Amino acid sequence: MVDSLKASEDGLQIVDQARRKKRWQKNSLTWVQAAKTSEATLRRFWARKSFIDRYAFIAICEAVGVNWKEIAEPSQIQKTDLPVVSTAKAHPSIPNQNFVGREGAIASLNTHINQGAKIIVIQATGGVGKTTLAHEYLNSQGFDLVLDLPMAKEKDNIQLVDSVIEGWLKQDFDEEPGREFWEMLRRLKWQLQTRKIGVLIDNLEPALDGQGRFIKPHHRYVELLRVLADPTVQSVTLITSRVRLCEPDVNVARYLLPGLDEQAWQQFFMNRHINIDISILNAMHKAYGGNAKVMGILCGAIREDFDGDMVGYWGENSGDLLVKTDLKNLVTTQFDRLQELGSKAYQLLCRLGCYRYQDVPTVPTEGLLCLLWDVPEGQRRRVIESLRNRSLVEFNNGEYWLHPMIREEAIARLRASEDWEDANRKAAEFWTDSVKTVETLEDGLRAFESYYHYVEINDFEQAGYVIVSRRDTSWRDGESLGAAFYRLGLLQPMLYSINSIINKVKDDRILIGLYSSLGDLHRLTGNINAAIECHNLSFKAAETTLLSTDLSSSIYFYAKRLKTWSLFNTGLCRIDLWELEEARFFFQKIQFICKNYNDLEHGLYNNEKDYLYCLAFLNSFLGFKESALSYVKQAEVVIDQIDYCCWSQGYSLLFMGLTYKNLGEFDKSFEKFRQAIAFAEKTHYTQVKAKALSGLAELYREQSDFTTALSHHSESIALLEKIGAKCDLAEAHYQRALTYQKMGDAEKSQTPFQEAIRLFNAMEAPNQVEKVRKARGKSDEVEF
Repeated sequence: MVDSLKASEDGLQIVDQARRKKRWQKNSLTWVQAAKTSEATLRRFWARKSFIDRYAFIAICEAVGVNWKEIAEPSQIQKTDLPVVSTAKAHPSIPNQNFVGREGAIASLNTHINQGAKIIVIQATGGVGKTTLAHEYLNSQGFDLVLDLPMAKEKDNIQLVDSVIEGWLKQDFDEEPGREFWEMLRRLKWQLQTRKIGVLIDNLEPALDGQGRFIKPHHRYVELLRVLADPTVQSVTLITSRVRLCEPDVNVARYLLPGLDEQAWQQFFMNRHINIDISILNAMHKAYGGNAKVMGILCGAIREDFDGDMVGYWGENSGDLLVKTDLKNLVTTQFDRLQELGSKAYQLLCRLGCYRYQDVPTVPTEGLLCLLWDVPEGQRRRVIESLRNRSLVEFNNGEYWLHPMIREEAIARLRASEDWEDANRKAAEFWTDSVKTVETLEDGLRAFESYYHYVEINDFEQAGYVIVSRRDTSWRDGESLGAAFYRLGLLQPMLYSINSIINKVKDDRILIGLYSSLGDLHRLTGNINAAIECHNLSFKAAETTLLSTDLSSSIYFYAKRLKTWSLFNTGLCRIDLWELEEARFFFQKIQFICKNYNDLEHGLYNNEKDYLYCLAFLNSFLGFKESALSYVKQAEVVIDQIDYCCWSQGYSLLFMGLTYKNLGEFDKSFEKFRQAIAFAEKTHYTQVKAKALSGLAELYREQSDFTTALSHHSESIALLEKIGAKCDLAEAHYQRALTYQKMGDAEKSQTPFQEAIRLFNAMEAPNQVEKVRKARGKSDEVEF
């Protein structure tokens, strides 16, 4: 069957009629929930510009009561008998001729699964073929989706499990992960319960201690495995490891993978046109226990150095081969041989050890060419070919990676050489140059590889620069990688990465941006006081930078801009804490700057007047009606010129909608909130849409249209829970409670009041808690 479908034009008309009968909007949250899909997928369904997942397509159709076969493009219906496996994350596929002699292993895995196993640990020493078997199995069993987690080879580089789950939800399931670990686990489990998913956790042993349990910094991986082992999930997880996993709280099956038999070795050598001597082949096979990687290396050496003559190779090397009969020694021997030959291939092999092969599991040809900086350009591809022929580098479709044991040897030799720093710098520059714009998660992850290379050589300034440097996107000029990760929903990796280096960066020009990004990330996750501290530090770093006498005009503008925006962001944090007078002070400082100095000299673009709608909002809440009216009129003049970023465009409408509501001008308030929703849907800005829905609910409450108000409250809360916006979620619960209170249903108001108090308490926002308690009418009650 095909793994993705697209609606025909006639089919869309059928769906349109069906959803009108249900009185559903095209992007109705009710529809999203009924189909158990995402808003983004439903939008793609209507757009018809790209195919969507087959199961999501069917669910969308069934939710409105239509037959999906009448909706899909006819050409796609005809292909449904063809088996196609969808793999959401690119990992190296295994060419068939490399996969020999594993029929029994696949049968054993199937037996475990038929007996109810959800997790199988494939255990064997290095090079036996664990990863090859796992990939081949997962790609051949008809899984709807295959998730890969290549474990880092070095303990210090292992990903936090929070980041892994966040990436899977965002990248592979097109779902906002939420901000709390347990919420991410819950959402992942739901995905695994609704679809047939394959999961590969490769090379687990660096994450385990001597007793086979997860090392302390990564013990939360146990919780991930508990979800993957749950009897209700449809997933199958294969884990490859050289050592036994011994976590008592996780139920796993263990499969000890044997070496390949003599027949498999013979087939492999025959496929590569080696002149086979059976007695020699059997001797090599026996010496190395049928190790699959050894088989490939021996074959490559015979073909490259002895023109396919097995007898000649054996005559010269049998002594060493029979004395040192393990893969590590064979790998060392191959490195030594290349080194003795004075081969440029040896230098390339060692330099390839600098790549991580994790978030981006393979490296394109250009990533190898950049490491051959001291080889004439015309000879570089021949050097790569030499490594391929020796089976010392894995490759497929122009993408390369190293076997774990070969990378282990490569990185050890590279660290000890004079090439360590140069190789990492060249690799970092390659990744940076290879990503011109960050439009997708894949773009962001590729661009961020540069960060890791600079950290390896302790160049923390350049690592920080990777985060704060700016690239243009199709909808915004000059977006930093930190902001891109915020936009793409990859909060945990960026939080961890900034915190890892920020105390080691000395350049104030870089610290300005790092603290600003860290403040934004803390605010989004509800850590408001930490966000304020970061914005204060960004302000101080900007002031220090401006004391320099040799600043370029661009650095001067950038420092001024971040200094001004640190005030702005602090004001926003004070609003979140409901410290309105303090917030007004910060926005008035920005107003003073804008009125008394040239905008460009103070890091602001022409007509950038974000402070106006913030001051209009604050004055309307503080009871200064005339001031609020003055500011909102000024904001109306410039609102159509606000185009610097999505945040400003969306939030200007939200603040003005709330201002008009407080001033009693409901028609204008309705207009702003509806404009905000239209903008949010165009730019996929979930948070703006959710806040606008909450604003509309407030207006309908004022008009005593409680049914519509409650509907908007529910939709807003569902969206905010999805993205984990703690402060906005607390406010949404508070507004819902007020609606129940106005309806005279005190009992139903208690639960949302309590949830708002709980969330505001978690944010350490006492003014917000007091606001809710007063509205609840129980300000003398001790709350949890």
